[in-house]
Amino acid sequence: MQESSIPVSPVRIAVIQCDPQVGIEHCEGNLNRGLALTRRAIREGANLIVLPELANTGYSFHSRAEAYAHAEPLQGGDSLRAWADLAREHKVYLAAGFAERDGHKLYDSAVLFGPEGLLGHYRKAHLWNQEKLWFTPGDLGFPVFETPIGRIGLLICWDIWFPEVPRLLAAQGADIICSLNNWVWTPPPLFDEAGRCMASYLTMTAAHVNNVYIAAANRIGRERGGRFLGCSLIAGTHGWPLGEVANAEEECILYADVDLSAARSAPIWNSLNDLPRDRRTDLYDATLGYRLHPPMPR
Repeated sequence: MQESSIPVSPVRIAVIQCDPQVGIEHCEGNLNRGLALTRRAIREGANLIVLPELANTGYSFHSRAEAYAHAEPLQGGDSLRAWADLAREHKVYLAAGFAERDGHKLYDSAVLFGPEGLLGHYRKAHLWNQEKLWFTPGDLGFPVFETPIGRIGLLICWDIWFPEVPRLLAAQGADIICSLNNWVWTPPPLFDEAGRCMASYLTMTAAHVNNVYIAAANRIGRERGGRFLGCSLIAGTHGWPLGEVANAEEECILYADVDLSAARSAPIWNSLNDLPRDRRTDLYDATLGYRLHPPMPR
């Protein structure tokens, strides 16, 4: 527990669940809808906003050529300029997903903007299904970005199925992980009696075992025969959702008021249990052999 009840790093998180549609003719509308929902969240007091994976393009490309036509460079893309301008104008932090073009390579990427401009950039490491046909696997590792509101990590969709990803972000001192998603409808069973999908539980588990906040924004809707799960949520350091888990059908914004510095408090449930201390780093490497970025204690 923190010694003081006064928030050290107060943040109002917003995750945006929406329905971007693939097709060049839809890109401007996708971008504008995401910006409008972001502005709504800002009016409600949010200062850390998370949009879904590929928020400006939609998801279900038919070919590499089509994916390439939807992509933007990290520097100078219209969507990235709009997101940067919004973050600067309103003095907020915004995570958003886009198709990144770097020379002849395509990446399923996420960016983090703040009032100062671009703060972070991540390329999806674990590619799902046909993504492997369009995108190159990410080559930036799993960086954590220092910001005035706390340390922020990024992951994208299928990454949450690999427990190494949130563990490595937590090992670098992340206070919150922004999870940008296009969780798809897969063969049943999809939902339990509480209406939660497996991705919800994976998010909750990762937050719980790493003592980190996770803000997971997913999309909804149907696209070229595919369907998306919704189920966006914000998980607390204890793992449980802070507020509701979104349903599978409706556009919405979820909010949570947190003190991000609380993630740095030891998750001790009794006098003998402490998750970071109890790790058997005498038996395995504390960072699982990861060497791209240094560990950072919280």
